[in-house]
Amino acid sequence: MSERVAIVGGGIAGLATAFHLARAGTEPVVFERDATPGGVLAPPIHVGDLDLEPGPDALTARKPWGADLCRELGLSLVAPATSGAFLWTEHGLIPTLPGTAFGIPGDVGDVLRWPGLSRAGRFRALGDLVKRARKDGVEETLGGLLRRRLGDEATDRAIAPLLAGLHAGDVDRLSAPATFPELLAWESSQGSLIRGAQAAQRSARDVDPGPVFLRPRAGMRAIVDALAETLGDRVRTGAEVIRVGDRDVELAGGSEPFDAIVLACGATPAATLLGDRAPEDLRALRAVSTGVVFLVFPSGTANALPDGSGFVVPRGRAPMTAATFLSRKWPDDRFGDRAVLRCFVGGEGDEDVLDAPDADIVDACARHLSAVLDLPEPEASHVHRWPAQMPQYELGHLDRVRRVREALPPGIFVVGNAFDGVGVSGLARAAAETAARVTERDAIPRKEPA
Repeated sequence: MSERVAIVGGGIAGLATAFHLARAGTEPVVFERDATPGGVLAPPIHVGDLDLEPGPDALTARKPWGADLCRELGLSLVAPATSGAFLWTEHGLIPTLPGTAFGIPGDVGDVLRWPGLSRAGRFRALGDLVKRARKDGVEETLGGLLRRRLGDEATDRAIAPLLAGLHAGDVDRLSAPATFPELLAWESSQGSLIRGAQAAQRSARDVDPGPVFLRPRAGMRAIVDALAETLGDRVRTGAEVIRVGDRDVELAGGSEPFDAIVLACGATPAATLLGDRAPEDLRALRAVSTGVVFLVFPSGTANALPDGSGFVVPRGRAPMTAATFLSRKWPDDRFGDRAVLRCFVGGEGDEDVLDAPDADIVDACARHLSAVLDLPEPEASHVHRWPAQMPQYELGHLDRVRRVREALPPGIFVVGNAFDGVGVSGLARAAAETAARVTERDAIPRKEPA
């Protein structure tokens, strides 16, 4: 008889873990409290006459696990129609530094010519080429690393808006090894972040890396739909788990026994389900709230958007932290000749923005957009909030996650963005690794025959 594995949470991490467990010969059961599975890969939202996805709009192609999962599911992938992005400045939108990796410039000439920094800021950033590498091994914040190597101005104006924005966090609180360990490797191997970016660019040219981002042709929600179809009645929606025991899960209608349990529901819900058996480090993992503001503009506005995927905003300069030009990045016949954008709001230090009424949030975003783009009032809009959905990988995060996994009762596992990365590709990898841990020889106690 196959071992039964309960998976609490039907987001991408839980569904992908169940997918791998089923292929390994176990019998997974996914419990999702909402009416539809998917988590952040939620169903499209109606905005005027358009259906727009409120979750991530792409997966990182150079982390292959998400693309590999899509191909296993038979999904065809497409690249964005445009690349390149812009930075919000007091002078309007300017292109981000060309040829950068993780926002780090790889060409000295680009640094000297880029208008986003003052003359002093440019030369301070170039000091990265001569500063000695830090070798004491003490964990550092992402902001600490960037400021030490490139200076405050380059960090705050050019790099933090991109890197911190991916985590909706504060660079001066985020852990460098937990968020962008590549930068630490560059300093260690090349003695400089700029030289590390140069080496990464040379390597990319040698292997033809292809597009940076991909998504299923039908949109990111197609991943959830394909996983749910493959799993069939192994996915139970509208099923809220009340408590997790050592070998059972309790629902409103009673408890069910399982050989192993995977908590794929976030750190705070997992701690609640475990009760007094929850490791203290699990309770210490923190998440912040964010929101997505969809704006659909009238016909004839499509060309008001510059050729690029969107822009990022330095902290405190606008009510949004970034915006995506959906009609440029992912053109669709349904858009016609309308500009379609989505703005990102909230995050670390700005969660109070989400307390405002929807109309006020829309108005603030639209007014600030009109200051840098020739756009009228939107004809349709929608605000979608994500309460406490973006984990903060602060100093000590990697050690906390390690201790959580070591302290969990035998046969109980955790997976998800609180532990394993915030992107779909990272979660696809974590799901495969979690399934492998569950099915290891001693992970599930084998029942002796009667």
